[in-house]
Amino acid sequence: MNTALAVRSLSKQRFPQCRKAPIYDFLLPSINLQSSKHRHASTTTSSELSAVQGARQVSDTHNSAPKRTPLSPSQRQFLDSALRVNQAGELAATLIYAAQTPPIVEKYPHLRTLMQHMYDQEATHFSTFNSLIARHRIRPTAMYPVWKVAATALGWSTAMLGREAAMACTEAVETEIGGHYNGQVRVLLQWAREMEERGEEVGEEMRGLIDTLKRIRDEELEHLDHAVGEDAKSADGYPVLNWVIRGGCRGAIWISERI
Repeated sequence: MNTALAVRSLSKQRFPQCRKAPIYDFLLPSINLQSSKHRHASTTTSSELSAVQGARQVSDTHNSAPKRTPLSPSQRQFLDSALRVNQAGELAATLIYAAQTPPIVEKYPHLRTLMQHMYDQEATHFSTFNSLIARHRIRPTAMYPVWKVAATALGWSTAMLGREAAMACTEAVETEIGGHYNGQVRVLLQWAREMEERGEEVGEEMRGLIDTLKRIRDEELEHLDHAVGEDAKSADGYPVLNWVIRGGCRGAIWISERI
């Protein structure tokens, strides 16, 4: 009896916490497993939900993307005529300056730089419209041979009349051409506004064409300013010369739009 009490007393002294600390180790595996399963299920559900939401966003973006409507037959006809006339006009301009430059520079050497500058810009315009009508498969005007002769004759004859007459020719031509380009820009800007109001995409090609026409128009009007600065309005018979040349330009535009 005394020996048993002594053993129990010794056990309490060596292992004082064994009876007080509850043992929960057998619960830990099931707790961890359930937690792991819960996290895995939650992760899978979130991934699937993200995929569905992403698909919906792509679908919504696709459905809400601006539409692009092809040009109507009348719009296509307008562009065909406009680019055909523009190419013919730039052809005439290069030939006018090519014919004017030798006699003008011979008499007025200080105008060499200006004449070269205006010719170079017109040649660039001509190249631009050559590329555009080729890209869009637009037929050039059938009046090409006539305009080549007429433009060369106009340039040479006004140069022979003197510096003022040559500049009066430039002023008259650029007045008509500048107004012509300005009208085309207004039409295209109106098309762009209407497309945007309908929720349609204007497109880079349309915007690029508008910018090109604006740039060329501004350069043509720059030539007009140069001509006025070189005493274009002082040419002999200026009112008649201006009226005849501007009338000829309007007639050439009207014909080239149709033939």
